[in-house]
Amino acid sequence: MVTAGVADLPPERQAAIFAAVQGFDRFTPDNDPYGEHDCAAIQVGDDDVLFKIDYYDRSLSHHSPDPSDPHVTCRVLTIMLACEY
Repeated sequence: MVTAGVADLPPERQAAIFAAVQGFDRFTPDNDPYGEHDCAAIQVGDDDVLFKIDYYDRSLSHHSPDPSDPHVTCRVLTIMLACEY
């Protein structure tokens, strides 16, 4: 999922953001304050970007009963501009 702000960016800026999120592996207390490695704040060019993974049940209506079990969990990645938070 992307927010309206990301969707409104030119395709080349979207591609740069998607590549940066996909390749991200530098979690620190500054960009991952809860230490769960399911969210971070990054800079991509001039854009301050946040991304977050949420863990829902398979119907996407409630939180997953066991986020570590892919049989009962649907993960949703949301990418947004920091100014949209």
